[in-house]
Amino acid sequence: MQLLLDTHAFVWWLDGDRRLSPRARRRIADAKSQIFVSAVSVWEITTKARLGKLPGALDVATDVPGCILSQGFSGLDISLAHAQRAGTLAGVHRDPFDRLLIAQAQVEHLTLVSRDEIFDDYGIARLW
Repeated sequence: MQLLLDTHAFVWWLDGDRRLSPRARRRIADAKSQIFVSAVSVWEITTKARLGKLPGALDVATDVPGCILSQGFSGLDISLAHAQRAGTLAGVHRDPFDRLLIAQAQVEHLTLVSRDEIFDDYGIARLW
């Protein structure tokens, strides 16, 4: 299974946070799963840490790529196709981080690991 972690799922995985669902934790830990963390999440973590909105992730924000690699996960760059899809998505969801994650999940045919039910409106597979 190929999974794309929403930003909160990635941070909660790193922290061992119990808010990450047991089902998501099992799939992420499964050696058969290929796990991706988007450049979008790197942007979101570093932005929110800088603004003081993610104080628990200050250590992560200093080296997000290193944290991704330390878990055996793969980074997912933002492509032109991802950006175009994000810009043309219908719907009222305005969060630019989420819109890019939706676009990446659609274009790359990835299952998005997220607690956010708003993603279900965009026809992507969501795991929680």
